[in-house]
Amino acid sequence: MASALLPLLLALAATSAAAGRLLPYDLLYADGVRAYLAREWARAAELLQRSLHSYTGLREARGACRRACRDEAAFARGPAAPWEAAFFDRVLQRAECLQHCLGRRLGGPPSAHRVSHAIRRDFERREPYNYLQVAFFQLKKLDQAVSAAHTFFVANPQHLQMREDMEKYRRMSGVKADSFRDLEATPLWEAYEAGLQHYNADEYLQAVARLEESLREAMSAVEECRTLCEGPWEEEEKEEEKDGDQEEEKEDMQPGLYEAIAAHYVQVLKCRQQCVIEIATKPGRISATEDFIPSHLDLLQFAYDQGGNKTLAAECAASYLLFYPMDEPMLEKMNQYRTELGKDTAVTARENIQHYVERSLMEKKLIYYAVEHLGGTFNDPDLWTPDELIPESLKEQQREDQEKQKQETLDVKEREKRGPLPFEGITVTMDSREMNGTQRVVFDQVLTESECLDLLQLTKAAGGTGDGLRGRRSPHTPHERFEGLTVLKAMQLAQNGDVDWKDAKLLLQASEKSRKIIESYFTPGKKLHFSFTHLVCRTAVEGEQEGRMDLSHPVHADNCLLDPEGNECWREPPAYVYRDYSGILYLNDDFQGGGLFFTELDAVTVTAKVYPKCGRLVAFSSGKENPHGVWAVSSGRRCAVALWYTHSPEHAEQERLKAEELMEKAAAEQDKMDGQLHQRDDRGSSSSQESPMPSDRAKTTRRRHKPSSDGTQHPKELRPRDEF
Repeated sequence: MASALLPLLLALAATSAAAGRLLPYDLLYADGVRAYLAREWARAAELLQRSLHSYTGLREARGACRRACRDEAAFARGPAAPWEAAFFDRVLQRAECLQHCLGRRLGGPPSAHRVSHAIRRDFERREPYNYLQVAFFQLKKLDQAVSAAHTFFVANPQHLQMREDMEKYRRMSGVKADSFRDLEATPLWEAYEAGLQHYNADEYLQAVARLEESLREAMSAVEECRTLCEGPWEEEEKEEEKDGDQEEEKEDMQPGLYEAIAAHYVQVLKCRQQCVIEIATKPGRISATEDFIPSHLDLLQFAYDQGGNKTLAAECAASYLLFYPMDEPMLEKMNQYRTELGKDTAVTARENIQHYVERSLMEKKLIYYAVEHLGGTFNDPDLWTPDELIPESLKEQQREDQEKQKQETLDVKEREKRGPLPFEGITVTMDSREMNGTQRVVFDQVLTESECLDLLQLTKAAGGTGDGLRGRRSPHTPHERFEGLTVLKAMQLAQNGDVDWKDAKLLLQASEKSRKIIESYFTPGKKLHFSFTHLVCRTAVEGEQEGRMDLSHPVHADNCLLDPEGNECWREPPAYVYRDYSGILYLNDDFQGGGLFFTELDAVTVTAKVYPKCGRLVAFSSGKENPHGVWAVSSGRRCAVALWYTHSPEHAEQERLKAEELMEKAAAEQDKMDGQLHQRDDRGSSSSQESPMPSDRAKTTRRRHKPSSDGTQHPKELRPRDEF
């Protein structure tokens, strides 16, 4: 068999054979990271670039060989050949073809290029570019550093450290605008977004050109993705066996020939079905664009129609109806086109779309059969799958899952009522039922009047030396000024003597008290971590309130992107998707307006109102169930501590840890000085001079950050690290 395939294999391998052996990308990546950690920047940059080249080359080799070998192996001819022999004859031919093809293209055994899930995930997330940008920066190759950083950031827009680094790069002299380029960009999304822009601007001829390009790229990307699905069998992650007997039992329970073949084949089919999700998900986004292929045809039908090309409009309409054969508006358009074009004009769907739909339906049928009879699950990626294709038993399972989810929601409501409060004197003023929603609550008497006044004293620092917007106009309305202070900035101000230590400490204590209350009420037994803490004030701008129609803060949700028109909230970047609960601890009520309100997903229908007052804490889950906004502050100054929490420790607030360290250090220094005073008293010495507070001493030791020897302003902590 090999001799018959030799010409094909030689042709496929010609280019790569000349270039030599392709080294495994995981080994190159590991060596690159080692060089990075050893600060060998030139070697790190070379190895990381080679690993990316090898990763791309391996994908290309696998795709090319699988496409080439797909049609080479033919069934054994002749009526006497049993089906099993005919089937495995083709399987063996294709396996042999793939082994020879990949071996020649890669310059070595294909098995050397099998890598772990973790390494594959790193490359899918573009992690090597995170290391590369630092290596290039250290080598003073600024253009390449910016391109690598931008490439990583496009796929990881929620990475806060890289977001800061990108801002620093933009402010650097010598950085050109065209340096911010995505090194892994594909024509698909550029064409699709340009097509939508032309479409929305009623520029239909230009829209048609770009949308057709986008559709071609999408169909091509689907085919490439499908070929890469034919990889090795990947078992679902399971807990490791604890002893040898269990391991032996596991080996005895390995599936037989046909069970193993079926399981692997169904895995490949599921992977192929998910390809449309992969190509419809823009880099850096979590959710795919719904109905990506059908929506192209829908847009093209209208654009061709408006451009006067009824023939192609009819073709797109017929193609769209393959996905949604009962769509009434499109059926009406088809009848209209048949009338306008005449009975002699045949209106047919596009051949490639027809093949796509037929193949997809065949695969879905096989998958649903396997799930029904062999077990497992299947998350169908398509909205257009015919209902009759899904077995009745699976429909029943879906209904049971929906009922279970509904019951879990009811259980959450009950848990809200049962959660104990860790402090005495705090009252629950309104719960979810009284607030017409879920996961909402209002507590009172969390702070005393005296504590509110102390924290208000701290807010005076926010306008002058604090962070936030430092008294500039609010980002949400020109009619208010916005002032903010983080816990770390408060501690630094205390260290410098600009605010009282006890007030800064109170901010830490009040926010921690709020965290414990919210955790015990909503998630008893499950740790909540701070995501962000912000002492904020909104002040009405005098003389600019007459005729005001806007809000202090528009309606939004805290961990998803609110889409009022679609009655949906998309949990994907740039939203803070890791946030789980939110809180607002109010400090005063001597202002007009500024109340909090909750709405339905339409952002219009108000379901609950909360009016601020000292010591009142409103808490709620951060998701789509709790869209909220703030009414305009029409007079005075509204101050509160804004709080966000997460269950994910990797997203815990890093500034808070630094603030706590500063507080502990200050307390230790104060204890040490108090001890020295006691020693002097014991020896009979006395002094009328009081011991200085840590803030006074800090004033004498402050130093400005020393710039680098070459004068370059380096991005702070410009190195790969976990998101937070």
